[in-house]
Amino acid sequence: MAEPFLTTVVGSMPKPAWLFKPSVFHSETKDHHGRGSDWGFEGDLLRDAQDDATRAVIHTQERVGIDIVSDGEMRRKSYLTYITMRLEGFDYETLAEKWIRDGRRLAHVGRCVGSVHRTAPIVLDHLQFLLAEARTPVKITLPGPMTVVDSTFDLHYQDECALAMDVAAAMNAEARELDALGPAVIQFDEPVFSRYPEKVAAWGIDALDRCVEGLTAKTSVHVCYSYPSPNLERPIKPSYPAILKALDRSQVDQLALEFEAPQLDPSLLQNCPSKTVLFGCIDNGTEVVETPEAVANRLLAAAAYLPPAQIQVAPDCGLMPLSRAAAEAKLAAMIEGARIARKRL
Repeated sequence: MAEPFLTTVVGSMPKPAWLFKPSVFHSETKDHHGRGSDWGFEGDLLRDAQDDATRAVIHTQERVGIDIVSDGEMRRKSYLTYITMRLEGFDYETLAEKWIRDGRRLAHVGRCVGSVHRTAPIVLDHLQFLLAEARTPVKITLPGPMTVVDSTFDLHYQDECALAMDVAAAMNAEARELDALGPAVIQFDEPVFSRYPEKVAAWGIDALDRCVEGLTAKTSVHVCYSYPSPNLERPIKPSYPAILKALDRSQVDQLALEFEAPQLDPSLLQNCPSKTVLFGCIDNGTEVVETPEAVANRLLAAAAYLPPAQIQVAPDCGLMPLSRAAAEAKLAAMIEGARIARKRL
């Protein structure tokens, strides 16, 4: 049986200021799904800098005691467009405006102009580097099909399900090559599941299941309410009951779920009894560090609805929006909170 309250991360970690200057999420002229952010280096210097930043973020996670680590997505401007820009069928030279995340904001997005497919490995070298540097089990992340559909402007398929299934086939092809290297977890990021429960039921689960076909690593899907952003409302739609029931019927092994920032009731876990849940107990929208006691209390409340061995401890979402100091302090508090919770079982 798995150890109770294993600790992990969702994916992204803060990039060093010397490496990367981010864009403003909801700027009228810039967008993290298109242009606006800048690396601090070019060419070989950039590759060396990304290597160093990745080593640092792996070391940070392992030093504070994370059980399953990521590469922090140090090589990606965006968790999503790093992947989609390398698929055939998408155009990021001419962007389109689109309301995304169920109308949360107007974004500048790439256009789908042809059949989507993968022609070459995309993050295989990232995983090779991570496995070579890490002493602990590792996870690697890919964007999920529904989030790709929501984050691009479709001029070709004119059918969301058809586009999603071709994206899923491309993600599965990538995931199979990653799987051969032996990661502990391959995760698909689907924040938009929380915004479109009717689409989750209609075709989202089918597309997600297509992503994980034939994989031997543990598979995970991450669902949240998207990154927080100053002066941009982040409505919490009461969609978890419906989508968790649907996800419980899916082929994925793990659900990475946001609970802390919206203070969702842990009783929602009754809707996904067959899954391991990465229980979000760290808010990535504030620099205020949670106390270990608060983390422990949240975990023990969750353990009333799922066996502790089915609960892993994680932030709500990627920690990219935070300062490096706050992210490290929050992970340390999370580790200590998990330790306290184990002692109280």
